[in-house]
Amino acid sequence: MTLHSTNGLAEALDEYTPQSDAEARDVVRLRALAVEGDPWDRSTPLHATGSAVVVHPDSARILLRWHERMQAWLQVGGHGDAGETHPFDIALREAREETGLPDLAWWPDPARPLLVHVAIVPVPAARGEPQHEHGDLRYVLATKRPADVIPESGSAEVRWFTPNDALAAVPQDSTRETIERVAQLLQRSRPAVPSRTHVERRR
Repeated sequence: MTLHSTNGLAEALDEYTPQSDAEARDVVRLRALAVEGDPWDRSTPLHATGSAVVVHPDSARILLRWHERMQAWLQVGGHGDAGETHPFDIALREAREETGLPDLAWWPDPARPLLVHVAIVPVPAARGEPQHEHGDLRYVLATKRPADVIPESGSAEVRWFTPNDALAAVPQDSTRETIERVAQLLQRSRPAVPSRTHVERRR
């Protein structure tokens, strides 16, 4: 799914409702960025990125990638390529590249990308780039083929985690908040288990 728009960042933010005061402040900053020029320009101190938490709903597991620069387990995602204007296009492309999964689809509704979290995060200086900030728009993707995952490179390990293990593995408060929101979605998507009393009555 590709949105043909010159300002996909503004459109994504217009359709989103922040869930905390801190997130609302980040959204305000990114709204300003969206109208000031190219929000995806990597040379600016703050620029937009798109990312995704990949899940396997049947096992309620979450896929994380080891990020060498950040020295941390994080969701997949990154910068926009030339011509990309919408964060969900960027999130999907990056997820495909970083996981090798051939069947990634938006979740829980395959027809509608779900923006689950907006967060501005600091990025340390490295490889000739000064310290800067990413205004990250985070989506949810699902696979039915978790065993098919292939890391993008030898230094970019990918691993499946239970939600609790994922929360313990990620270092940033904003990433933990993202994982908590996705974990709640996974919990709600699980079929209800009949109580023992209900089962006995049916007998």
